[in-house]
Amino acid sequence: MITSLRRLAAAFFAVATIALVSLASVPAASATTIERVKTPKGIEIWLVREPSLPMIAMEFAFRGGSAQDPADRDGLANMAASLLDEGAGDLDARAFQQRLESKAIEFSMSAYRDSLMGSLRTLSENRDEAFGLLKLALTAPRFDPEAVERIRTSIVAALRRDAVTPSDLAGRKFWETAFAGHPYGRVTRGSVESVQAITVPDLKAYVGRVLARDNLLVGIVGDIDAATASRLVDEAFGALPEKAQLGAVPQAMPKDLGRRVQVDVDVPQSTLLLAGAGIARKDPDFIPAYVVNHILGGGSFSSRLYREVRETRGLAYGVSSSLVPLKSTALFFVSTATRADRVKESMDVIEAEIRRMAEEGPTAEELAQAKSFLKGSYALSFDTSAKIANQLVLIQLEELGIDYIDRRNGLIEAVTLDDAKRVAKRFLSGKLLATVAGRPEAATAAAPAAAQPAPAVKAQ
Repeated sequence: MITSLRRLAAAFFAVATIALVSLASVPAASATTIERVKTPKGIEIWLVREPSLPMIAMEFAFRGGSAQDPADRDGLANMAASLLDEGAGDLDARAFQQRLESKAIEFSMSAYRDSLMGSLRTLSENRDEAFGLLKLALTAPRFDPEAVERIRTSIVAALRRDAVTPSDLAGRKFWETAFAGHPYGRVTRGSVESVQAITVPDLKAYVGRVLARDNLLVGIVGDIDAATASRLVDEAFGALPEKAQLGAVPQAMPKDLGRRVQVDVDVPQSTLLLAGAGIARKDPDFIPAYVVNHILGGGSFSSRLYREVRETRGLAYGVSSSLVPLKSTALFFVSTATRADRVKESMDVIEAEIRRMAEEGPTAEELAQAKSFLKGSYALSFDTSAKIANQLVLIQLEELGIDYIDRRNGLIEAVTLDDAKRVAKRFLSGKLLATVAGRPEAATAAAPAAAQPAPAVKAQ
């Protein structure tokens, strides 16, 4: 027993040491060489070799995600992903987790709207064990009653917390309103009612439909050569069905733009979410829009929204904007949190800044600073093996091409002031759907003075 504990401690110490060393040792983005490897079973791997670290990091994704949930089973993808490390083959949940921990193997799965994402980390010496356990999890998940009910209870508890959390309420209301009747209108984690209705046959059916080789994307970084990576990937994924059985997810535009929807919840601060149509990831105007968004609200302390909403008026602790390109739609978001009696003022300021950017575009100085920051900060996406592997998969999901890492900064630099002004007008001139979760402003104004939220309350 003492020997096994020492071995386990040594393994965890090795992983911790690797994590620290990797910050300095992993190649920079510009120096990353990606090999495209095709396995005998037809699975494509994007591989970056890094033999200086005795570690392997793999990210993988299956196209599908929560958009494949049946209409009455919201949250099915999320629940299935949460259960894939809760027992497989002849190993129950406890035994499976013990096998992972005894070799310091990290394995997890997460559900998103358009994909299921997986992550595997292992020391090189334990790679066969790691990929073997991954194979069991994907091809022979147990879905034992005890594990299913434990995970269900955890998800339901989280959903009940969400029901009184303004940010979650505002987000849920946006998706339900903007995409009513569309798969994107179903929230990834589902509802209490839909999660309680999920059965073991539902879980098995979802996994059987979505986990397949033709919708699989793989990125590997670490101490492994192409031949070994090919063998291990075929062993882990080769027994999956050749083709997935995915339902169609129609292209969609957000509905009810121009409306404001109030969600009443008795909390000191309200969350404000403004959203409208964005620009698709493969649209030639996406990169100029990305730069414009950084100037507007994506640049944190340097953005126009941060300056006008927080620094000039003290309306909120933070405010940000983002572009969210999905497979079947593209969105533009702005979010903040403020006192209920200042929601209208905050919205007016945000909308005024959006209009100003749409009408005038950025200045030459703002554009130069944004391009400099976006180019320089890109390397931070590649400062660990795990981050590189994640980028390899994201680039594949977005179909940007294996040379995107080399081309990306050039695309940023090529954005001209005319491009930025034209694209700002294109995606910022439309109407926005606003969802507000918190106390109604009228109720707040009518409340006794002692019940008013204190001016010093900060957004979370």
